[in-house]
Amino acid sequence: MTKHSEQVPAVIAPVEHNRVTQAILDFVSKVPDSKVGSSKDPVSEARRLANRAAQRAALTAGSLALPPGPLGWLTLLPELIAIWKIQGQMVSDIAGAYGRNHTLGREQMLWCLFRHTAAQAFRDLVVQLGDRLVFRRMSYGVAQRVAKQIGVKLTQRTVSEGLSRWLPVIGALGVGAYAYYDTGQVASTAIALFSGDVVMENEADETATESGKAAPRKKASPVRRAMDKLVDKATTGAVRKAASAARKVANRKPRQSKAD
Repeated sequence: MTKHSEQVPAVIAPVEHNRVTQAILDFVSKVPDSKVGSSKDPVSEARRLANRAAQRAALTAGSLALPPGPLGWLTLLPELIAIWKIQGQMVSDIAGAYGRNHTLGREQMLWCLFRHTAAQAFRDLVVQLGDRLVFRRMSYGVAQRVAKQIGVKLTQRTVSEGLSRWLPVIGALGVGAYAYYDTGQVASTAIALFSGDVVMENEADETATESGKAAPRKKASPVRRAMDKLVDKATTGAVRKAASAARKVANRKPRQSKAD
């Protein structure tokens, strides 16, 4: 009987998508404050922030991927959370550079962090109208559904990352390179978002309602009001006379015919 080689790694599920889903919900429950003020050149400032965050993400991911074998698999979820913290702070700072801190909520944070990973998850959450993105406010149930779809995608991705951890140095370099690329994608989404119009659904409805309101009527002049009163009075008098005549005709007794 042939013995299995001890060098072949066991097949272990790196991260359950339910744990990733809960980690996403916990993370977006609080949006980090921006450490950057409004910039006169937000595009250049946003690119600087993106480069710095991408370098930090690559270093963090590469360091956590260094432990070989099963020990490295245990660092997958902590690695994801650490990268999200770096990317989340970057998104908040980019919003600050554009002077759009007030438009950054959990819906926008989810969009920036995970649009490139699971675009279909946002199909019923974000609607694009020209250059404007309209976000629908999420209930907890909707947020849970979106996070679950993202969690499934991320879990599938971590399988390949988990296998690379069996190659200590080369695997760490690959994980760091992907973290650098992933952070760049998040930055691109954030820049595109905050350089355009960001509207919540209730705000869009209020704008549409205000634009659809009829213009206020102008007050009639005194002469016009006087003429209207005379017309109303004359019309009322004529109607009364006609009604009185009709009642008189109806009350007359019918004449008997000669044949009777």
